[in-house]
Amino acid sequence: MDDLARRAAAEPIVDGGIARPALYRLMAWLSPAFPVGAFSYSSGIEWAVEAGDVCSAATLRDWLDVMLADGAGFCDGVLLAHAYRAAHVADELRAVAELAAALVPTRERFLETTAQGAAFVEAARASWPCAALDRLVQCDRAIAYPVAVGVAAAGHDIPLDEALPAYLQALLSNWTSAGIRLVPLGQTDGQRILAALEGAVAATAQRALGASLDDMGASAFRADLASLRHETQYTRLFRS
Repeated sequence: MDDLARRAAAEPIVDGGIARPALYRLMAWLSPAFPVGAFSYSSGIEWAVEAGDVCSAATLRDWLDVMLADGAGFCDGVLLAHAYRAAHVADELRAVAELAAALVPTRERFLETTAQGAAFVEAARASWPCAALDRLVQCDRAIAYPVAVGVAAAGHDIPLDEALPAYLQALLSNWTSAGIRLVPLGQTDGQRILAALEGAVAATAQRALGASLDDMGASAFRADLASLRHETQYTRLFRS
């Protein structure tokens, strides 16, 4: 390897405010290929389709818009931000982790977020270990998915204002994927939904960045009902 190539490999290259090694890790962690099993959860969308609430690209877009801005999306964003800021203080981190687990509204949503959180921590510690993730495990609490991602981002010095919208986009992508399989819709419809909600992701991330834990709350009541009713749905493809 010549000197130029050696320096390129050793020095972080900044592009748009985020170092490329950090960007690489963020893309890897939030990729559908990262082994958290996100594809097996629909966050109640499966029941919404069966009930007729979601039956087209337009109704799926509207449903996801509410889930993102006024439901689980916003709450996850607030929890991720506070876990990020508490990642290096054990007592504060334990408090955020406890709150994240306690506020999940349904049994299936609890399974969804804690199973993905545990899987994320296991895979990230095996591949990209850091002291912050070790500290999170030592809290000995159920680990919600946004808490796990926030702590990993802090432990690897990934800027919060980059990690948070990336997480929300990945969450929205998974919901969209579930919706297009269930309705069913075409892949192009899914991309149109993601494009239409680009601004909602940015706005939700901005709100979550400035929110206190007391500001956290949801008004997506129908989505919570969908998660509750999915538990007894007769035919199910998804775990939530």
